[in-house]
Amino acid sequence: MVDVIGAAELLGHESDAEMLAIRLAHAQRLGNMGWAEWHLHSGETIWSDQVYVIFGRAPAQGPIPLPELAAHIEPADVGALDRLLWSAVQGVEPVQAEFRIRRGGCSGDLRDIRVVLEPLMTPGGPAGMHGVIQDITGRRRAERMVSESRRQLLEAREQAAEERHVMLALREAILPEPPCRLDLPHTRIAVRYVPAETTANLGGDWFEAAPTPDDRLLLAIGDVSGHGLPAIARMAQLRHALVGLTMTATPANRLLAWLNELVMHQLKDTTATAIIGHLDPETRVFAWGQAGHLAPILVRDGVARRLDPPRGVLLGATSGRPYELATTRLHPGDVLLMFTDGLVERRTRDIDVGLDLALAAARDVPGHDLDAGLDRLLADIGGPNPEDDACVLAVGILG
Repeated sequence: MVDVIGAAELLGHESDAEMLAIRLAHAQRLGNMGWAEWHLHSGETIWSDQVYVIFGRAPAQGPIPLPELAAHIEPADVGALDRLLWSAVQGVEPVQAEFRIRRGGCSGDLRDIRVVLEPLMTPGGPAGMHGVIQDITGRRRAERMVSESRRQLLEAREQAAEERHVMLALREAILPEPPCRLDLPHTRIAVRYVPAETTANLGGDWFEAAPTPDDRLLLAIGDVSGHGLPAIARMAQLRHALVGLTMTATPANRLLAWLNELVMHQLKDTTATAIIGHLDPETRVFAWGQAGHLAPILVRDGVARRLDPPRGVLLGATSGRPYELATTRLHPGDVLLMFTDGLVERRTRDIDVGLDLALAAARDVPGHDLDAGLDRLLADIGGPNPEDDACVLAVGILG
């Protein structure tokens, strides 16, 4: 009976050992790691099964003896192996290093491995070393891919920043702000150009405010379709054409008709919106026309409202359609705000919501301090538009 019990216990222990060996082998496969021993005095080398897999070596070939190990290491990393082995036999603490091997021989694929070693100590000193070898090729490749992606992203950001700097410098050269105080009585001008947050969305928004030969003030604002350098180039052509045509003292609606013909015949596949007007500083009459553009906001006695726009189609849409001329008499204390759609239109909200915000904010823009008033207005409607640039042209009528 005792013999039977003893045999059963023995079988149980063997079964436990078998299960432990299976689990250990499974863990080695999952972690792509194995263990190894090198005995210095006898020259014996012992590898677990997974180390053979890591080195691409058939178990029948046996493990690689320590003196031959360097021949399987990438030449540039042999120094790391030497330092590892030297450190392992000098102390009692585990040491580790990473280096590359050629799996299966000199012509095999390159693998990254991590080795952790500690000495096999005897009373007479270290008799060898043992440790863990792990294939970390996948991890290092992923890290290198992440590092390369970050490098490319950084380069792309630097390039985008440089492109943005160039485009903004180009815009500034084409579209300088008017002087703080034009040489006209009872009138103040302020302008804000707010670029889009991303370089690709910089577009063709433009403005003009300048005295004319007949002592009136030209006020114009517009937006050319598209983004980037092509839109900026087309904007420059349109604005420069307007500046030249203004010298003819032609009414604003006629100027729009001429610009429409220019867009139709010279700026192919382009459309644009615009408001052009002339302000007579003596009579304070603003005579203006529009081409598919948002109507200006007039602030009077603390009340803001959008002006009723005269008829006028988008520039470049069709030929032969008339542009009407409207007249608005301004009063001392009035503020006239002309703006592009980037001010009020956002992807995250309806344009009518943006217009309501602009009307509410416009009530607090004082004619005597337009600069501070425009800064507050831009903040109140949500700050810069990340997807589109915006222009605001403000005219204050002083007493």
